[in-house]
Amino acid sequence: MELSSSPSSSSRPPHSLLILPLLIFSLLLKFSSAAYNVTYDSRSLIIDGQRKLLISAAIHYPRSVPSMWPGLVQLAKEGGVDVIETYVFWNGHELSPNNYYFGGRFDLVKFCKIVQQSGMYLILRIGPFVAAEWNFGGVPVWLHYIPGTVFRTDNEPFKYYMQKFMTYIVNLMKKEKLFASQGGPIILAQVENEYGFYETAYGEGGKRYALWAAKMALSQNTGVPWIMCQQFDAPDPVIDTCNSFYCDHFKPLSPNKPKIWTENWPGWFKTFGARDPHRPPEDVAFSVVRFFQKGGSLQNYYMYHGGTNFGRTSGGPFITTSYDYDAPIDEYGLARCPKWGHLKELHRSIKLCEHALLNSETKVLSLGPLQEADVYEDASGACAAFISNMDDKNDKMVEFRNRSYYLPAWSVSILPNCKNVVFNTAKVGSQTSTIEMIPTDLLPSTDFPNKDLKGLQWDVFVEKAGIWADADFSINGLVDHINTTKDTTDYLWYSTSLLVDKIEGFTRNGSNPMLIVESKGHALHVFVNQKLQASASGNGTVSPFIFRSPISLKAGNNEIALLSMTVGLQNAGAFYEWIGAGPTQVRIEGMKNGTVDLSSSTWTNKIGLQGEHLRIYDSNGLNGVNWVSTSEPPKEQPLTWYKAEVNPPPGDEPIGLDMIHMGKGLAWLNGQEIGRYWPRKSSKHEECVRQCDYRGKFSPNKCSTGCGEPSQRWYHVPRSWFKPSGNILVIFEEIGGDPTSIRFSRRKISSVCSHISEDHPSLDFEHLQKDGAGDYNNKATVRLKCPTNTRISDVNFASFGNPVGTCGSYAQGECHDPNSVSIVKKVCLNKTDCALELTKDNFDMELCPGSVKKLAVEVVCT
Repeated sequence: MELSSSPSSSSRPPHSLLILPLLIFSLLLKFSSAAYNVTYDSRSLIIDGQRKLLISAAIHYPRSVPSMWPGLVQLAKEGGVDVIETYVFWNGHELSPNNYYFGGRFDLVKFCKIVQQSGMYLILRIGPFVAAEWNFGGVPVWLHYIPGTVFRTDNEPFKYYMQKFMTYIVNLMKKEKLFASQGGPIILAQVENEYGFYETAYGEGGKRYALWAAKMALSQNTGVPWIMCQQFDAPDPVIDTCNSFYCDHFKPLSPNKPKIWTENWPGWFKTFGARDPHRPPEDVAFSVVRFFQKGGSLQNYYMYHGGTNFGRTSGGPFITTSYDYDAPIDEYGLARCPKWGHLKELHRSIKLCEHALLNSETKVLSLGPLQEADVYEDASGACAAFISNMDDKNDKMVEFRNRSYYLPAWSVSILPNCKNVVFNTAKVGSQTSTIEMIPTDLLPSTDFPNKDLKGLQWDVFVEKAGIWADADFSINGLVDHINTTKDTTDYLWYSTSLLVDKIEGFTRNGSNPMLIVESKGHALHVFVNQKLQASASGNGTVSPFIFRSPISLKAGNNEIALLSMTVGLQNAGAFYEWIGAGPTQVRIEGMKNGTVDLSSSTWTNKIGLQGEHLRIYDSNGLNGVNWVSTSEPPKEQPLTWYKAEVNPPPGDEPIGLDMIHMGKGLAWLNGQEIGRYWPRKSSKHEECVRQCDYRGKFSPNKCSTGCGEPSQRWYHVPRSWFKPSGNILVIFEEIGGDPTSIRFSRRKISSVCSHISEDHPSLDFEHLQKDGAGDYNNKATVRLKCPTNTRISDVNFASFGNPVGTCGSYAQGECHDPNSVSIVKKVCLNKTDCALELTKDNFDMELCPGSVKKLAVEVVCT
């Protein structure tokens, strides 16, 4: 309604109509803040006396930025999610003892309230150990250096600080009234994390610690149940839960506890130098439906949005800055289709079964060697059935209640009325999106008129190789890297000198001597007399490595400087905090007098880089740096800082920093840490797939792509970090690259596709109707939707018949309706979204007699 600035009395709405929205708002506000009771029985969580079937989605608040949180939560809700789950990241909050931080990406309260405002529940996994491919498993590094501390066992210093932080978080949540018992969104809390895998390594101390952790959590009096995932001796009333790719066979320790799946992995993490793992949506859906089919009631996707390991927060070691995880929402906040859409249809379908599932006992019927039906039917007549085919090679026809059902291999069909199939896990009918990274040159900032606007100006600062200022200390022998830096930086310099008598004859056979460095990890650059000789590193599977390279020496004194680097600290495992890094042995072979062992020589150490010390990446620390300005910055030069003042890329799409032509290093924008970059390539000799066969059990290496390609080319730069102009981009390059080739790239959905068959189970959930005695109207329908503020501008492909191929490479089959393109254009062109039924009103259904016909469509979004 639009009101004029001086409305007449007749144009004003009645007073009662003005009051009504305020009353409704106040009632909603009162309802949202009313306390509610969360309990459980053997079947499910019970919220205010009602059993609940719940779909949960992991979104880690520090792996995105506050400006993204509302959109991520809303996209999860649109995807059929009821609950948001997150860890609490101890080392992001308690920076030093009693020094707490809850700002920016670590504003936990703000995140919780956004979830609450969305009308969703929240699972808070306080831990405070989290693993999560997060640096040091989320535990502060400073705690390791509290005398006498051993992590995650019956150890008084660890228990003291763990309980103190746990209590701090619980009290913060209570203060903000965020527990369900106070009217907040938090319905479950977690203590510890996957400890059952490692408890035996700690002996009796481990058992005592697990029991102590549970009792300590219960003593917090949150008013909501506590869970312990993968905890094989969780005491009552704590609920033990499952983490795995499949949890259909999981049973809780007590028959009085519900079956909860805290981590269903819809993808997998990635490490620098490794392939790109993918889990097909058909298998994710199969695992989810099997879980509910076998009595599950709460399932959480880890991750639903993976996000970004900004700065130095990634663990592993070697976890990439991207934590995309092949999740239903991608790193940049866009729905990953068809995975997001396929799971959305699953969630809506499973919800149709909620009453029968949670209020009746299952009856299992064998339909074949690897085929079965689980039937839930109560006295009121409510009935839901799940028909599964666990054969991972062969499709099957089965008979159930005098009807025939076709089951693709490794699939489950959902029948919410025990008659009609509304969803099959292997039949993906939701749209597929084609995403492009559109490059944009770095544009000079218009805020600096003194700059040459014909080209980008770079400021350059080159680090000295070796000890760049007064040494921190000198010692005979090699110190542990992590114990020295205490993770205040990735970098630690080790420097020593070698005196060579004369240039003639100091090597055998006239060849260069061989430098050998044995290291516990993670990476190393070797400089001799200020010149980079070579580099080496471990990988995500094995951190230790041996560096071996010929080096050039001169007569007289030779400086050997090793730049040791960490790439995220260990994040899991028994006694993981004791795993070190850095060189342990250094020797030179091939000298005239044999091998020279430098391991016990006097080594001088310097923590960090000069640029880090000067904080030249921060606007508050740029003064006093001897920058050299140039429009032609040096290329392939190691230990070089680059700075440029740039405008933001046009548009509003998410942004990635393209570092394909750089080597290895760190990046910042306006003082915000983008993170580690390293376009390290995976081996082209590893096994990758063009198309994944979803059938059969998934493992992280089953459906990999990207062999011979960089593990990570683009690095997420949140839009909210950009100013209208005058943005300061700072790069530290370790080994050499081409800064003039750095680009921003806009992440954009350029086209959407759909490919479904006429027998595809399809429901219009927005206008769900019943036909007769509970039969659902099934009409296969192609649904296409472009992103907000874009429309369908063209039809790249359309074929009804037996088209072949995948999105972006469809082709007509032997059977094709020549009117396909014109029909799709008529229904979809110039619209944001459209729906097209596979019926005789739209297509020639007499085509291809005796075969199941399909429709494949690809449209352009602009």
